[in-house]
Amino acid sequence: MSHTTSSVELAGHTLRSPVLLAAGTCGVLDEMRDVLDLRSIGGLVTKSITRYKRDGNPYPRITWTRSGMINAIGLANPGLDGWRTDVAPRIRDVETRIIGSIAGDSIEDYVEVTRAMDECDGLDLVELNVSCPNVHSGLEFGADPGALRELVTSVSNAAPGLTLIVKLSPIVVGTPHTIVDISKVAIESGAKAITLTNTVPAMGIDVRTREPILANTTGGLSGPAIHPIVVRLVHLVYTQFAKEAGVDIVAAGGVTRWEDAAEFILAGATVIQIGAGSFADPKAGRKVDRGLTKWMLDQGASSFSELRGAIKRPS
Repeated sequence: MSHTTSSVELAGHTLRSPVLLAAGTCGVLDEMRDVLDLRSIGGLVTKSITRYKRDGNPYPRITWTRSGMINAIGLANPGLDGWRTDVAPRIRDVETRIIGSIAGDSIEDYVEVTRAMDECDGLDLVELNVSCPNVHSGLEFGADPGALRELVTSVSNAAPGLTLIVKLSPIVVGTPHTIVDISKVAIESGAKAITLTNTVPAMGIDVRTREPILANTTGGLSGPAIHPIVVRLVHLVYTQFAKEAGVDIVAAGGVTRWEDAAEFILAGATVIQIGAGSFADPKAGRKVDRGLTKWMLDQGASSFSELRGAIKRPS
């Protein structure tokens, strides 16, 4: 009888489960521990940290749709000062793998935050958020191959001891490049894995007042509505690049049930993230983990790696 394991390898790091909590949806660090046993999941991604404290966009900045949520939080976070004093000292005590999330308006911003995270005891994985649709920095690194190459190279050189994951947008706007092209650039520049994807730019209007629902006018759509979109993107990147290159994909977008996570794995993801799903059910991470493990056994597999990209072609 073969040995069965629910653990996975992400860019050379062992996670006890393929289920992660996504950045910006589970607090700055471990606030979810009040409602979820963090030992039941593979890890969590911190709030995206910027060089300086951000209060975020004005309210209202979250609204619900029939198939998900639109948010324009605007990367509200305590900045590096708050990170160093209130967050970093607690990382070692959190009972799951921690992945630091980094955002910024310039390469210098990203580098400074990366160096600070490199100093943290218990942190060896970071996710570069290069695709937030809810800030007005004037530059979305994930849509410009040249800018992305410079950014990832600079961050990689600044903290060679950290393993870099790059989180991309589902929509590459204004360039002839595809999501596969952008993924290749990120890996060639020093990243070890790709997160697909951030939210989809969206908007809601109050038909009675005729005003935008969000104070920011537009925001990012997450939840079940975007899940099939991201399944396709994961499949494209896996089949056209990641499989042959041996690159891990982190899939994020609309996971509320274990079936959603299983789809991502079959499309080519190594691990999955739950974002908006935690708002709907704070214990979704544990439920998805249990469902995935049962599915793996039902499929006759001894590890999730056996099911990665194992979609069957129509006969």
